Amino acid sequence: MQTWELVARERVRDTLAAYTHAGDRGRIGELAATFTEDGVLEIRGGGTHLGRDAIAEMLSDAVERGSAPGHQGRPGVIRHFVANLRFEEITPHRARTSAYFLAMNAHGPDHWGRYRDTLVPVGDRWLFERRLVGVDGRAPDSVMIP
Repeated sequence: MQTWELVARERVRDTLAAYTHAGDRGRIGELAATFTEDGVLEIRGGGTHLGRDAIAEMLSDAVERGSAPGHQGRPGVIRHFVANLRFEEITPHRARTSAYFLAMNAHGPDHWGRYRDTLVPVGDRWLFERRLVGVDGRAPDSVMIP
């Protein structure tokens, strides 16, 4: 493995973590910034959203639903766990990955599924060119998936 590939893999991992951390904290602008300007977020069965503004608008609805209310009216906790990241293809100009995710709220599992991503280098970062989210299941009382 060459040095460029090691660097690319770590930058891809950082982008995946930045996406989940920003989403879990309700920082939609930061989450949208993990996409290229014309990036695509597709939710299987839930629509395709083109560009950072459309992505932020769609995810704002999910953040408003949030997880179960916490103390003193504060939003409850939501945490996404990403596992089994696999690099399907990696070149100096593109990376294709797949991973599993599990979203937890204050009551336990909320929803789970798979990510299929294509990322490209932009400056020193690797950003999502396209993210396909496949929700495989959800809790009957899911607060994130209507």
